[in-house]
Amino acid sequence: VGSMGQPLCPGTCLLLSLLSPPDAEKTPGYWNKGARRRLELALALQPPGDVADEKMGLGQIPGQCMGLSTVSAARIYKGQLAGGSGEESVLAMETFPHVALAKTYTLDRQVPDSAGTGTAYLCGVKANAKTLGLSGAAVYGKCHTTFGNEVDSVLHRARLAGKSVGIVTTTRVQHASPGAAYAHSASRGWYADTNMPKEALRDGCKDIAWQLVHNTDINVILGGGRMYMTPRWTPDPEYPEDADQNGTRKDGRDLIAEWLNAKQVGCEGRGIVPTGTGCVPLALALLSLAGCPLHPSIVEMTEKAIRILRRNPNGFFLFVEDEIDHGHHSGRAKQALMEAVMLDRAVARAGELTSPADTLTVVTADHSHVFTFGGSTPRGNSIFGLAPKKAKDKRAYTSILYGNGPGYSIRDGTRPAASLPDKDYRQQAAVPLETETHSGEDVVVLAQGPMAHLFHGVQEQHYIAHAMAYAACLEPYATEPGRGNVPSSFARLLHNIHGLVHSCQGPRKIQF
Repeated sequence: VGSMGQPLCPGTCLLLSLLSPPDAEKTPGYWNKGARRRLELALALQPPGDVADEKMGLGQIPGQCMGLSTVSAARIYKGQLAGGSGEESVLAMETFPHVALAKTYTLDRQVPDSAGTGTAYLCGVKANAKTLGLSGAAVYGKCHTTFGNEVDSVLHRARLAGKSVGIVTTTRVQHASPGAAYAHSASRGWYADTNMPKEALRDGCKDIAWQLVHNTDINVILGGGRMYMTPRWTPDPEYPEDADQNGTRKDGRDLIAEWLNAKQVGCEGRGIVPTGTGCVPLALALLSLAGCPLHPSIVEMTEKAIRILRRNPNGFFLFVEDEIDHGHHSGRAKQALMEAVMLDRAVARAGELTSPADTLTVVTADHSHVFTFGGSTPRGNSIFGLAPKKAKDKRAYTSILYGNGPGYSIRDGTRPAASLPDKDYRQQAAVPLETETHSGEDVVVLAQGPMAHLFHGVQEQHYIAHAMAYAACLEPYATEPGRGNVPSSFARLLHNIHGLVHSCQGPRKIQF
């Protein structure tokens, strides 16, 4: 850039185009040009004098346990998979123009779990760890504290407003994060009636799988957890010889059949439901937990869900979750980062299938992990590689390390030297634990689409659900501020901060 406000001269632009990294990166013009372009994009961003819209599309895409260090490492890994040095790579989610941080603590824990955080960003209230879809008045494991303390998710409210809704996950659909979208449970572990104590059953509590079918009219369900839906000893259709995959229900109910019967699947043999205005598309694909390379990827499931849900003229809400968590808990960074890269591919595909003009997409995480990378590694070093210098014990160590977990190892009184890892390699950890733990730092929230500017600054995690509900004119923000029936310290706060003239009209969609 010559003088402030003046574009680069044509000759300089030509020179830069002929230089390839790292040579181009050594010229001030390379960085000045990139910064100018970003500044132009930033100046073009304006709060969409757009109105919030009850028919918009909503997409919520949480990468389970995708903390900031995981995002940074996944960015590098993505670039290295493409043959680059990695650091300069850009994730699809990082192109979203609006960014916030969310505080992840629960009412009872400084370092949270996925149930309490899921309840926050889906239902809009801070709650206790290990509880799903319940306010902080509920006590973990105490069934009788469920009743009267239920809180509804954005997904549930979107369905009541006439939108199509769906859940996509690479883990069991009864797991904590997706479970918060539809369940009210004093324990995240009550997957099926088999997993519940007798007193909870006696007091009238229902297992999470039962609630998946009966609580909310969900149009698309894609994920694992088939065993919790079928009677005990029922062989799994994919793994009939594997007894560990058999059905687990003691009540003898086939919840898959109940879901299909309730939807009256048929409508000219297309697997969709006849309604007064045509057919509502449906999809139910429950997979085994055994894992199989032939199972659809998170990208494929996301595409399928969007293609089905977007047919609804009233818009849709789609919850998409990738299970980054399991790789971190086992101390296997490569597994975790590959899942993060796959989630980003799903974000990219969702962007191709929707438009930010009528779809609000929010990418976030429930919490982070004690995962880090460092060691003064040079540019282009494999993200899974060794640090350039040895430690004080004269042994090599990988750039990626965990604060605790199963990677802790002492042999002959000392730490074994690290080696270049394969995909199942466990990075070393400072403290010995059977499984690596969550961490308590803030997580990023990235947003694009109508009202995405509501995501800014450092927020409590439960704010996410409120901002999404406000954007889509869902309860309790179904009318504009000032009309009288918005409970409305929150609505007035949004109005005062952003100067919004909020009118709930026209269609839109939301995805998480």
